[in-house]
Amino acid sequence: MDRLPALLSGLPEFAWPWLWLAAPLPLLMGLWPLRAGSGPALRVPWAPARLQVTAARRRGASLRTLLLWLGWLCLCAAAARPQQLGEPVEPPRQARQMMLAVDLSGSMSEDDMQLGGRVVDRLTAAKAVLADFLDRREGDSIGLLVFGQRAYALTPLTRDRASVRAQLRDSVVGLAGRETALGDAIALAVKRLREQPEGQRVLILLTDGVNTAGVLDPLKAAELAKAEGVRVHTIAFGGSGGFSLFGLQVPGEDQIDEDTLARIASDTGGRFFRARDTGELAGIYAELDRLEPVRSAGPALRPRLERYAWPLAAALLLGLLALAWPGRRR
Repeated sequence: MDRLPALLSGLPEFAWPWLWLAAPLPLLMGLWPLRAGSGPALRVPWAPARLQVTAARRRGASLRTLLLWLGWLCLCAAAARPQQLGEPVEPPRQARQMMLAVDLSGSMSEDDMQLGGRVVDRLTAAKAVLADFLDRREGDSIGLLVFGQRAYALTPLTRDRASVRAQLRDSVVGLAGRETALGDAIALAVKRLREQPEGQRVLILLTDGVNTAGVLDPLKAAELAKAEGVRVHTIAFGGSGGFSLFGLQVPGEDQIDEDTLARIASDTGGRFFRARDTGELAGIYAELDRLEPVRSAGPALRPRLERYAWPLAAALLLGLLALAWPGRRR
């Protein structure tokens, strides 16, 4: 008894069940009078016995008549549009439209980061953390832009995270110039995001310097982002800017304009983060996962599959069998 509901759910349903009303139509047409009058429609005085045999044969339940009736019922079934529930399909996730902006200026080549127990430059550490971040953004549309003296979009907004990861992997310091154009990078990201749905426009900007190039001031670019509804999360990444003396690291002054980056984030509704090593950077992107979550998918849906082709094929086959039946008379 427990399996009965499952079996019933697999049975087809009809989208237009009212077309089954056409099933008795051939019977009604047979009863329709051909002309007015009470006498027989055709008189053949010289062959009454043969006509009686033919009439009796038509009134009988022959196999050919049964085939024709079955074929007609199959046609009615096809016209009623039988449908069957398919396998559950998960709807697409409601995700973010996100641009990643990565600084490729000359200072990103500083070897002051630790990754897997070895010393690496800032860009290599950022690539490793960003690759892990991309793995967790399934369903997002993500674009990648890099900036140095100028800003360039390497990939448009796409759900193909493998392409974004490949472009990120091939990026090198100095690809866009040795200086830092923060304002131009923000403006380019806003241009790419302005056509996307409101509330989903996000820019994550990673830099280790100050604005030294470009035609647009970073704060003016932040005003543009605010007007277009783009949230900008800024990440100041890099060590203390010190130097090594006799194997000891001597701290120095930071070369990052934290005040400007914090104001950009605040004005646009985003967050400002400071990362001095790879571990802190990984924690920041984990926090961004919580700030910009990929919304879970809604309930799974079962699509309706059209099955009219089956009764239509059966009707054609039954009709051909009726026409080819040996007992058929012209």
